[in-house]
Amino acid sequence: MSVPVRPRLCVGTRRAALGRGLAALGRGVAALGRGVAAPSRRFGALGRRLVALIVAVLALAALPASGAAALIVGIGDQRPGMFTDPRFEALGVHSARLSIAWNALSSPRLARELGTWMRAARADRVAPLVSFEHSQVRGQRKALPSVAQFARQFARLHARYPWVSDFATWNEANYCGEPTCHRPALVAAYYRQMQRICPRCRVLAAELLDEPNMVAWAHSFEHALHRPAGIWGLHDYLGANRLQTSSTRALLAATRGQIWLTEVGGLVERRHRGHGFVESPAHAAQVLRFVFRHLVPLSPRITRVYVYEWSAGRARNALWDSGLIGPNNHPRPALGVLVQELSALGQLPRTAAARRLLASLPSR
Repeated sequence: MSVPVRPRLCVGTRRAALGRGLAALGRGVAALGRGVAAPSRRFGALGRRLVALIVAVLALAALPASGAAALIVGIGDQRPGMFTDPRFEALGVHSARLSIAWNALSSPRLARELGTWMRAARADRVAPLVSFEHSQVRGQRKALPSVAQFARQFARLHARYPWVSDFATWNEANYCGEPTCHRPALVAAYYRQMQRICPRCRVLAAELLDEPNMVAWAHSFEHALHRPAGIWGLHDYLGANRLQTSSTRALLAATRGQIWLTEVGGLVERRHRGHGFVESPAHAAQVLRFVFRHLVPLSPRITRVYVYEWSAGRARNALWDSGLIGPNNHPRPALGVLVQELSALGQLPRTAAARRLLASLPSR
């Protein structure tokens, strides 16, 4: 499988180069000022040099937006077994997402599961993105914590895992299966506390599901916050699976900050149907290619993609299945698409493990 490399110029590289060009331009302007009273031939040489510098700097500043940032690709999965799967390790992916109950550390079982996942991620040198959601304590699913309760739980988590620096305030906060559906101002208060407790952390305002209330919810959140949020998460399931860009465009237009696609993937099967698209492994592969070829290029503000999920698990007829690996532990076509896109981004390692992974993938 031969895929052309499409390198993306890192933001730092672009800024440094632009800075060097502007510095050179400044030196040229100064030299031109000194040479105004000089003979005309000196002015002509300096003038030509200045014009060349201006052209070079303007060309650098006009680099296409698609080259403005290096895309970070991660994978979301609740199972720690992903980190020891040789196929995952062959991808060279160093970011992963996990969703946990806001009070997970208050449950011995959930705390153990979290610790197992975190240790596996750290051993594999993978940086977690941790998102919070409803409580899993019986009878408390619809109960939201006070701002002080949430802050205490986040402080405990941060103290236990100080090496984790990426967090999302709430998972699918606008989804009305979550108790935050009509409480954007409360989520904004959680967000402020997270930023206060960990100023160096990258905190997502919320992760939004691309449902009709998405834009209104984001506006209400920022109204309560009294400023634009720096990063939003988007779960673009409806748009991506319908091969449409409208919901991603809508959130881009409604906000100013970065947008991370923190859950996205093609549906293979789910228990509740009715959204108007076919579910199959082939569909899932088509959706994932659409994400990289049509959604990511919409804006340089889209800086991360977390594909959900690594494995469908062992159980068939699950509530949700968008796995890159099927229940039989065989790779699906969507994994081949991910390998192709990582290679096109120049992010697939050139290792024997990666070559073995390529050879093992289904051709279609």
